[in-house]
Amino acid sequence: MKTYSIFETHAHYDDEAFEPDRDGLLSSLQGNGIGTVVNVCASVGELGRTITLTEKYPFVYGAVGVHPDDADKMTEQTLNEIRELSRREKILAIGEIGLDYYWHKEEAAHEIQKKMFRAQMDIAREEKLPFMIHSRDAAKDTLDIVKEYMDEGMYGGIIHCFSYGKEMAEQYLNMGLYLGIGGVVTFKNAKKLKEVVEYAPLEQLVLETDSPYLSPEPNRGKRNSSLNLPYVARAIGELKGISEEEVIRITGQNAEKLLFHRIK
Repeated sequence: MKTYSIFETHAHYDDEAFEPDRDGLLSSLQGNGIGTVVNVCASVGELGRTITLTEKYPFVYGAVGVHPDDADKMTEQTLNEIRELSRREKILAIGEIGLDYYWHKEEAAHEIQKKMFRAQMDIAREEKLPFMIHSRDAAKDTLDIVKEYMDEGMYGGIIHCFSYGKEMAEQYLNMGLYLGIGGVVTFKNAKKLKEVVEYAPLEQLVLETDSPYLSPEPNRGKRNSSLNLPYVARAIGELKGISEEEVIRITGQNAEKLLFHRIK
């Protein structure tokens, strides 16, 4: 029987939390069942770190984009850099992009975020790449912008670290998008996300960690890594009444279908 390796769709191994042992950790992943990792950019001025990781490790791919927390630091030069880097063979998506109103309450900040979200979605459309969406406390505005672009024929993407309810999930799933599921699904108080996972077709879920953040039980509160993904797969399997191995197999196929379309 074939053993399927895990496809990690969203990690931040360029984060300073991995400075002490980055190479040792990344070098250990494939021997521990992690077959593919997508390292996702977040900050202005640090896009090159992801490129470096993709060049050093054959199994590491990248997504280029700027997190909404840094939207006010973005310039036309930033957008040009994202566009140029997105054309590299091992860059699979535009991300992490989107809206975050949790830390940014002012309307002026929301407008800047929406402007830069749209600008990066424009790049995804032009380059025919999927997108990776961050959305926190910005449910309606995120949905409206994603729907606007999907109506115009975008390739597709992942709603990273999905945190809304079943009704919102239904709208994204109906657009053919994927939901990124990570360590939160293992938390005892994650009732809403558990309901979403039970409801969503397995064919539209992908595995992610958001490392170094959001470690699953039993490692909650510690630095996260892709080595924790079996806990996530097991939790999804329990909710759906299937094996951990089946979750790993199908979510891996989903990720390959979405993210490797330009490589194959």
